[in-house]
Amino acid sequence: MTDTIRPTRTTASRYGGRPTMKDVAARAGVGLKTVSRVVNGEEGVSPDTGRRVQEAITALGFRRNDSARVLRKGRTASVGLVLEDLADPFYAPLSRAVEEVARLHGALLINGSSTEDPAREQELVLALCARRVDGLVIVPAGDDHRYLAPEIAAGVATVFVDRAPGLIESDVVLTDGFAGAREGTAHLIAHGHRRIGFVGDQPHIQTASERLRGYRAAMADAGLPVHEPWITLGPTDPARVTAETWRLLAGPEPVTALFTGNNRVTVTAVRVLAASGRRVALVAFDDFELADLLSPAVTVVAQAPAQLGRTAAELLFRRLEGTEQATQRLTLPTRLLPRGSGELPPQD
Repeated sequence: MTDTIRPTRTTASRYGGRPTMKDVAARAGVGLKTVSRVVNGEEGVSPDTGRRVQEAITALGFRRNDSARVLRKGRTASVGLVLEDLADPFYAPLSRAVEEVARLHGALLINGSSTEDPAREQELVLALCARRVDGLVIVPAGDDHRYLAPEIAAGVATVFVDRAPGLIESDVVLTDGFAGAREGTAHLIAHGHRRIGFVGDQPHIQTASERLRGYRAAMADAGLPVHEPWITLGPTDPARVTAETWRLLAGPEPVTALFTGNNRVTVTAVRVLAASGRRVALVAFDDFELADLLSPAVTVVAQAPAQLGRTAAELLFRRLEGTEQATQRLTLPTRLLPRGSGELPPQD
């Protein structure tokens, strides 16, 4: 049986009030300078005195205040990451990649979700700046980022990812959503489809508008008309996507194929297609978990979220290390992964 450890607190201590070097010095019977030398691994302390200081540190639960130490050096060794939604599976590998790069540079990553709200984004970003983060990686929710100009001018390195910033010049790392959607739609056309529905996200979101532009370009390339009722944009909540997908499948001339604009839309659309019993072709933008195990497996235009995060974070730390290059706009390619659903022929 393992003994339960019960932390011992002094009567004067309070939660939120951590032991200080002064407390360690008093317990060990030494001066503050001696404790500082032990804590920072400096020479000039006898073995016996060093042992007493370490025993006091262990007994009190003392931890060095790295925040104060790095502030004296002008850096906080922390960076902020503002995403649309931490719960979205797309952002998990992106966030992990940023965190790994930060760790390699000895920095702490602080995450926050904007919930696709520009006001919330600004609130989070400025709160992180108030806490003196050295840099920011931002998936923007809004289209006006002039509020960040004073922070960038003051030295806060900033890289936008997945979407470009609005009304300021800044580094940005993007996925080529236009080319990916164009290729995915062309793939459906190549398999005989002429009535292709597009189910996307909110029209004001850059990624959604770029993917729609790619869909329209592929239809135009093939000389095919686009009937506006085939296009539906809006919130990605299941109720709207379910209703709109059923609408596209109904009527005397329903669509024979769907192009879905992101992973959340796709998951709902797959459920509707399964319930409908119809073999409607599907190409999805964004890969998602178990997509390759469905029947048929889902053909996707795959992004590389981990590469997005890693590229953005590496660019951020190059800026922090003093790189003076002009503002960069880096665009990563997509990959079409044919798996079965996008190769189904029209069922007219």
